[in-house]
Amino acid sequence: MTSSGEPSTRTNVAVPAETLLQIYTQIARIHEVDEAIRKGLSSGKFRFTYWPMTGQEAIPAALAPLLSHDDYMVTTYRGIHDLVAKGVPLRGLFAEMLGRADGVNKGKGGSPHVSHPEVGAMLTTAIVGGGAPIANGLALASKMRGEGRVTIVNFGDGATSIGSVHEAMNLAGAWGLPIIFLCQNNQIGEYTLIPDYTAGMDFASRADALGFRGAKLDGNDPESFHAAMADIVRSVRNGGGPVFVEAVTLRLGSHAGVADSTHLTPEQREAGMRDWPVRKMPARLLELGVASAQDLADIVDAAKEEVADAVAFALASVVTPASDVSIDVFAQADFVPHRGHYPVRADTASPAGGEAKVMNMAEAVRHAHEIALEMDPTVFALGEDIGDPVGGVFKTTLGLGTRFGKERIRDTPIAEQAIIGAGMGAALAGMRPVAEIMFNDFVGVCLDQLANHAGKQRFMSGGATSVPLTVRTIMAGGVGGLGAQHSQSLEAWLLHSPGLKVAYPSTPKDAKGLLLSCIFDDDPCVHIESMAVLHGIKEEVPLGDYRIPLGVAKVRREGADISIITYGLFVHRCVALADKLAEEGISVEVIDLRTLMPIDYDRIIGSVQKTGRGLVVHLATEFCGLGAEIAATLNEELFGKLKAPVSRLGADYAPIAYSSAIESAQIPGEASITQRIKQLMNF
Repeated sequence: MTSSGEPSTRTNVAVPAETLLQIYTQIARIHEVDEAIRKGLSSGKFRFTYWPMTGQEAIPAALAPLLSHDDYMVTTYRGIHDLVAKGVPLRGLFAEMLGRADGVNKGKGGSPHVSHPEVGAMLTTAIVGGGAPIANGLALASKMRGEGRVTIVNFGDGATSIGSVHEAMNLAGAWGLPIIFLCQNNQIGEYTLIPDYTAGMDFASRADALGFRGAKLDGNDPESFHAAMADIVRSVRNGGGPVFVEAVTLRLGSHAGVADSTHLTPEQREAGMRDWPVRKMPARLLELGVASAQDLADIVDAAKEEVADAVAFALASVVTPASDVSIDVFAQADFVPHRGHYPVRADTASPAGGEAKVMNMAEAVRHAHEIALEMDPTVFALGEDIGDPVGGVFKTTLGLGTRFGKERIRDTPIAEQAIIGAGMGAALAGMRPVAEIMFNDFVGVCLDQLANHAGKQRFMSGGATSVPLTVRTIMAGGVGGLGAQHSQSLEAWLLHSPGLKVAYPSTPKDAKGLLLSCIFDDDPCVHIESMAVLHGIKEEVPLGDYRIPLGVAKVRREGADISIITYGLFVHRCVALADKLAEEGISVEVIDLRTLMPIDYDRIIGSVQKTGRGLVVHLATEFCGLGAEIAATLNEELFGKLKAPVSRLGADYAPIAYSSAIESAQIPGEASITQRIKQLMNF
């Protein structure tokens, strides 16, 4: 084993006979799964996307004896072999690949998204490199709880070009996480050979730059690979920190489908077939006297029988019905928005009374953290500069690090993908992380982790896993002078990503109540706080465990002539404007959405039905904003009952300007809102 250069070669490696038979049994099982998939796809019996792992069978097979079901694993879309070796039942695996109800994930994830937490197979991602930050979170949860688990994250050599992998490796090194980054270097990144996509072809040595160990191993030599991995797994399990393993192998199939690779010359393919463990290992076992020819034949026959049974089971299973489409999007199917589906939700904030203290929103957010940290040891916070003495750029975590310690108030590198990935992985493992993304604009940096992974995981896993992750972020628009990359209100991005809940409080009291509800919700929640409100408005906030249910809007001001539907900063501005318009004889009702997903259409429709007019106001860009969705729904549902079409008013279609004068002109203001209201009144 070396930290750089060529992979280590076998030098009289002593692996017990029993272990060698275990390894070969897994190789045979993996090979038969691969063969069955190829035959099924070629014959038309199967119909799904497949990324062959032919040639890579020995890597997870040689690793499997060193792991238990308690150890965590994350793999990639080419990871069927990893899943088989980790113990995912073949019946459920084949049913999943075929999109059947008896699949391990109800047929909702399919071949590139398998999760089976019962054996530690926590996540399969179809996003290249996307699993590495999440695996960090699994390892972090294990380390915080002192469980002694090892986390393995598998990815191909192509993923070494992805920024999320670099962010994850840096974070793992900084925190000393019990994780193995296992790069299955099959020498082809999708359709591009290594020399054509990187000048740094020795991947293992990259660990040196991040301060931890790297090892380059022969992934086609089960004996030497197992022996080296035994040392690595032992080190990681005993607190030795992360290790990057480059397992050198050769992909014998195409990037996708069942054809042979077109990237290998005849000579390369012939050499690869000679070195292929599926063909090479039986001869080695016979040479060592570990097994007889009959023993080996029995292993292969057993694998064939197991796979044939799994295929028959999967084909007999019913296709996952279309009626399940709304199941597993959220923990509550009722929260999924549907045309014509407007559930009535009670406003059951708790406790109703009790002690209270005057706070601004920053203090209320900090107090919500404090209550959650006191109540539940699985709650922790992570983000840039959130620890003391800084206490967060906006002072929303000030003092918490001193009280609860650095383990539970975790300063992170400046790496948003790593932050959200670690939060998601820890949530998958049963923790309740609160991750801070400093400005709402920065959500774009980690949108893959948030939308493609956290938001979709419950659905893709068929409810086998959940992600109780809370992401806090600050919306700084409307303050002035922060410019285009620090002022956006990007709730529309999040609302267009199924599986994410979004809260947008307007007051300190609501910030505490909604944040606590988010922290103890079983789905990923994004809690957006307005910078203009954070330190500028004070009110009495209940002490103790105070929660506001998600999906319940609030009437901030009663009115009879027109309903304004808004949220966040604009609640205060619209209430003030309504008071002013009352002097002119215009009675304005102001609805504070509080939660954008789930949305409270029952209260929105009820208000507009009463007043006959509606206007949605938000700071976000008007074009394709939430206002358009709400206005369209109200116009459809209340057609013929309205005194004027429901309208919406948002910011101009332009980046928020650095100039305060331009910003004030491009976002809704008193004059523009008043003008729109009067237009609707005179319609």
